Amino acid sequence: MKIKSNKNLNTVLCFADGSFFLGKGIGKKGEAVGEICFNTSITGYQEILTDPSYAGQIINFTFPHIGNVGCNSDDAEAQKVFARGLVIREDITLDSNFRSQGSLNSWLVKNKLTGICGVDTRAITRHIRKKGAGNVIISYVPEGKEIDTKKLADKIKKLPDLSGAELCSQVSTKKSYNWKSKTISLAKVETQKFSHGYKVVVIDYGVKENILNCLADHGFKVVVLPAKSSFAEIMKCEPDGVFLSNGPGDPEATGKYAVPVIKKIIENKLPIFGICMGHQLLSIAAGLKTVKMFQGHRGANHPVKNLQNDVVEITSQNHGFCVSDKKIPSHIEVTRLSLFDKTIEGIRLKNAPAFSVQYHPESSPGPHDSRYLFKQFIELISQNAKN
Repeated sequence: MKIKSNKNLNTVLCFADGSFFLGKGIGKKGEAVGEICFNTSITGYQEILTDPSYAGQIINFTFPHIGNVGCNSDDAEAQKVFARGLVIREDITLDSNFRSQGSLNSWLVKNKLTGICGVDTRAITRHIRKKGAGNVIISYVPEGKEIDTKKLADKIKKLPDLSGAELCSQVSTKKSYNWKSKTISLAKVETQKFSHGYKVVVIDYGVKENILNCLADHGFKVVVLPAKSSFAEIMKCEPDGVFLSNGPGDPEATGKYAVPVIKKIIENKLPIFGICMGHQLLSIAAGLKTVKMFQGHRGANHPVKNLQNDVVEITSQNHGFCVSDKKIPSHIEVTRLSLFDKTIEGIRLKNAPAFSVQYHPESSPGPHDSRYLFKQFIELISQNAKN
């Protein structure tokens, strides 16, 4: 179908099957192409858009009012935007918050991000739930220009999905660096002081800054290394533990270079804590497989059952792949399950000091139910040091 754009309908979100949604453009004029997903969080849109794990994706926000707190220099999870585009229900809400340094639309333009508003995000979410994650295109054109939806659909039919995509090395740091906490305190609150002085090497597969903040705030000396760092380069830092970060793309593809290194870390009994991509890579190294999910988990309200104590935690999640529950080796203990679909949300190795979770305990955005895991990492390192 060919449509002539006007002031209020100048953008289209088009699926490969030819279905489309007309709306109003936000951010930078142009085209955005990526795999669409939906996120159910009601806060943290700036954190979400700058999360390296969203590389290659277009985010459909299910919460209708996006933009109300504006944007600032503190809430970004990385130094650049990694999401490809965004979809929201209402026009960008006027920012009204004492921390705002500018509107969301200005921030989108500055970061060259294209989006669409004024569309039925509930219908789009239903489309994703019915047909699964797939490539889409957002085309934001000047007023009066013709939009050809068939041509756009044909264009995205030729594009591969994220299966087999190795993206971690693309978003990872190129050089090692030391991290100091950038936590912003909004009130004078007494926080626990940690004086253990343990050094942790973070392997950056696309790490969020708030993960680094949480590690530093828990007393760790944090050294960040590129995704493709060798075992020798890791050991040169003389770490007390290794942290495997979150990241985008297919874990099986990243595992081609990451898993041999992780296996050596396991063999040398160095304590490991993994989150998201790190969880998947640890699982592969321990003998499990990963699979692409039909629609993924993304939001800040996902219930997870801790099988070790029968406690339910509300968690922040962002993943399109998960660990398979088929043929679980005897040396792996499954520690957590999703209460949405029973997928594996955590493991522990019985033959090495290593554990991981699929969700995000740094909770940016999200609840703080799982922040205790950073203390658990301290305890694991301490126990290993005594043995």
